[in-house]
Formats: sequence, C-alpha cells, structure tokens
Amino acid sequence: MSSIDQRDHWDDPDGSYDPTERALLLDLAIRAMERGLRQRDRWEPALDDHPDSLRAHRASFVTLTSDGRLRGCIGSLRATRPLGRDVARNAYAAAFEDPRFPPLAEAEFAWLEVQVSVLSPPQPMTFGSRRELLAQIRPGIDGLILEAGNRQGTFLPSVWEQLNDREQFLEHLIRKAGLPPGYWSEQLTVSRYTTESFARPVSARP
Repeated sequence: MSSIDQRDHWDDPDGSYDPTERALLLDLAIRAMERGLRQRDRWEPALDDHPDSLRAHRASFVTLTSDGRLRGCIGSLRATRPLGRDVARNAYAAAFEDPRFPPLAEAEFAWLEVQVSVLSPPQPMTFGSRRELLAQIRPGIDGLILEAGNRQGTFLPSVWEQLNDREQFLEHLIRKAGLPPGYWSEQLTVSRYTTESFARPVSARP
C-alpha cells in the first residue's frame, strides 16, 4: 500500500481534499493517539494555522487496522465540530474507547494503519417498501444510516467490500441496529451518505 492510499466515493467535487489536507488529517489522528498513549487524555488541536477545509464542520470516522484486521472504528454521523478536531477526537476514541477492543498498547502503535473517512451530509431517502429502498441503494458508494425508534445503525461505504449484495447489506445493518431479522416498519427511516477516505500506516509518517 502506498504511503497515502486514496479511495474516494465523494459526490461533491468541491468536497475533495488535496494531498496536503489529507496528510494533515492523518497526522492529527496519529498525534491524538500518541497523546493518548502518553497522557491518556483527549487532545483538542488548535487549528488556527490549518486550511479552512479542516476548520469547517464535517463528520468523520477513524478506522484502525493491524495486519489487515480491524483494531478500532469510531466516528460521527453529524457535523458538530471542526473537521480537524472531529478526526482527533475519533482517533482517540477508536484507539482507547471502542468497546470491542482493549485500549491501544504502545507496542501496537507502530503497526497500525489509520484511515480517515470524511462524510458528506446525510440525505434522507424516500421509499414505500423494502423493495423500493433496495432499488435506490448504490453498492460500493452509499453509506447508510438506519433508524427505527431509539435504534440506530450505520455502515460506511467500505462495508461493501465484505457485503457486496444490497439485500445482505441492508439485513446486516438492520441487525446491527439491534432490530430483529427481516424487520420492516413504516416508521423506518434511512439516510445515505458518501465518504472520501484515505489511509496511511503509522510507520510511514514523515
């Protein structure tokens, strides 16, 4: 894998991040984890000297892998803070607060690959049946947010790499949201988003 691996599914060409911006976001994620390893506290980076694109409010996910296996993934679905701070916060959470994994140990750090995914604003989908919903989903492109009552689940577009069938993708998302298999309701809501994603091994940091 190259030092910056580019995997884009961004609908808005004005939302694209150039190589410098991508490198800055990855560096913020790595620095947040380093700070966590040293001091076990969240780092809120000052962004005054960063590009406007990193100070704009955007939602992001940070995914950590080690030897090709998931090591942590935490993110935001709504844009509530500057992108640079959102990435730093989510990197810390992915390393130390993902309930599926123990907190990151220093010995693991150098072997991680860090991926940042910047989300486009979610767009509500309109449908009257499960079939209509399935017909609108774009495999390999759409991330989905599924909500029913107080239940919610999301899959990033990268999940299509494991679940490349619309029916499987939707059914697994239903189960992730804590709903029974085959669940359907007129109150079910689904929004879609795309991501611009880029990754780099920690060891490739300049």
